[in-house]
Amino acid sequence: MDDSERDEGTEPGDRGESEPYPDKADLDESVREAVERSRMGAPAVGEAVRDRFSADEVFQRIIAAADEEVTSSGRELFFSGIAAGFAISITFLLYASLSAATDSKLLGVLLYPLGFIYIIIGGYQLYTENTLPPVALTLERIASLPTLLRHWSIVLLGNFTGGAVGTLVLVWGGVFDPAAAAEALAISRKGAFETGWWPLFFKAVFAGLIVAGVVWVGFSSRDTISRIVVTYLAFLAIPLGGLFHVVVSFSETLYLLLHGEIGAVVGLTEFVLPVLIGNTLGGITLVTLVNYFQTSEDRLESARFAGIERRLTPREWAFGPFAGRSYVPILDPSERALSRGDEYRIMVPIANPRTESNLVDVACTLASARDDATVHAVHVVQTPGYQPSRPSRRQRERISAESERLMAPIRQTASGYDVRFETSMTVTNRSFEEVFDAARRTESDLVLLGWEEDRLWSDARAERPLAELTNQLPCDFLVVRDRGFEASRILLPTYGGPNADLSAEVVQLLQSAVGSAVSLLHVVGSDAERESGEQFLEEWALDHDLTDAERLVETGTVEAAIEGAAADHTLLILGATERGLLSRLLTDSLHIDVINDVDCSVLLTERPHERSLFERLFG
Repeated sequence: MDDSERDEGTEPGDRGESEPYPDKADLDESVREAVERSRMGAPAVGEAVRDRFSADEVFQRIIAAADEEVTSSGRELFFSGIAAGFAISITFLLYASLSAATDSKLLGVLLYPLGFIYIIIGGYQLYTENTLPPVALTLERIASLPTLLRHWSIVLLGNFTGGAVGTLVLVWGGVFDPAAAAEALAISRKGAFETGWWPLFFKAVFAGLIVAGVVWVGFSSRDTISRIVVTYLAFLAIPLGGLFHVVVSFSETLYLLLHGEIGAVVGLTEFVLPVLIGNTLGGITLVTLVNYFQTSEDRLESARFAGIERRLTPREWAFGPFAGRSYVPILDPSERALSRGDEYRIMVPIANPRTESNLVDVACTLASARDDATVHAVHVVQTPGYQPSRPSRRQRERISAESERLMAPIRQTASGYDVRFETSMTVTNRSFEEVFDAARRTESDLVLLGWEEDRLWSDARAERPLAELTNQLPCDFLVVRDRGFEASRILLPTYGGPNADLSAEVVQLLQSAVGSAVSLLHVVGSDAERESGEQFLEEWALDHDLTDAERLVETGTVEAAIEGAAADHTLLILGATERGLLSRLLTDSLHIDVINDVDCSVLLTERPHERSLFERLFG
């Protein structure tokens, strides 16, 4: 059978639901490209010589890593910084202990790099490492100066916190024997008392050069052994050369402070500050700028697309969110036509275009109530788990053509509404996780999903830990259980909270678009609570501009009250409980029988919320 025969009639949704069957040449090419290029386009092998990278290719790898780092949450950066700072205590411990045990400074320095090896290989955030990747993004005007300073501040605070914890353990935990404690004091005094401000600064400049150089060389390496060797030799040069690293210097200052040998202000301004400035300037000036300007204009090819200026404006670069954007995400090529302004964006993931046009109807109905709304339908093409998520160029062209054909009825549906409508396609073997990634990349305000077993839900159970994925929502989520979407009479049960606030916003959009009649429902435990329930509902309706809605206060069980009230309504809108919505849907633990018992369509809403540290640790 030739290719034309094999492709005929094959489309996503059948046995080849994710993509047309590739021929052997295409599959070989896609496997090779998947191996040789990362998800964000950074090369995994050199173009000219496979086991060596050019300066341009190294820079592209750094940009891809920097994009991952700069989009991390403050919590992730801070705790990673704590881990790195605590690892520095290992360096201080081993340096002092071995020097005291052998009575030789030269032997003592041999274990100095161990803590840094933990940090580099373990992927922890060290401030002096961050004089390279985030700065590269800033030089490219992909990230703003405020974004860079925020990143630096969080990492440095985490490093100092971890270093302080480690130093407190060394001082008060009895870790050092008397000889090692005396040696630790001697090492600390050398920087704080025996070296002047300017010598500290220039020694720190060279240390910053070494650390940033380790990062650059690390990205040009292809195996862990090479990175370990480079890291060990480079950091061995710091104690041998009498150089200073800011996190080590902070730990030494705190060590002297706890022994009453130095004041906090003097230690920070006369020791830590010159080292901090020197490390920063060394990493930026002597490595980043030099390496940046030796690369060509092709260095960021993976982050640019024809016809789109993706850099920040000079004002945005200087002032960040105060002047507009603070960061330009690196987009997937399937989203190259998307350039977000200030519009309200509704993203609709489409797993099977033949059966999910109703979702676009709902999204366009909501969007039609706003002057600045855009609906973006993403065709999520699921590849088998054993195939690479990035197909070859020929394969992708074939899949794109098939996607265009399948999405044509979707575009026809949207053309009946006076809204801006966009489509894109993404090919992935982790389709549900891709929904979250795409929502972040396109800065969507709302994601509207269909709830059926044959859509994205079954794929999600095999992907990332759902509890973590669905508890870090990138935007508002609506999940539609469609039974013939009709929004003429809406029932909205409420107990307050952010998810109910989102439900109220959806109701207001539907009222504006189709003139819906709305009933608010509040369920109380007994007749004695009815008056307080009526007062709550009246105040809630006033706060959410729904004073024209009918207000119902019922007693008894919540599900029975909802089911009874929903009998003469066409749409039921429910907000998620405190336990969340998506994770419970995906694990079949959403025990709200009324969703299946009512005859009308159901719209479930969930708004992102920050979880406390206690919730993150204990659920």
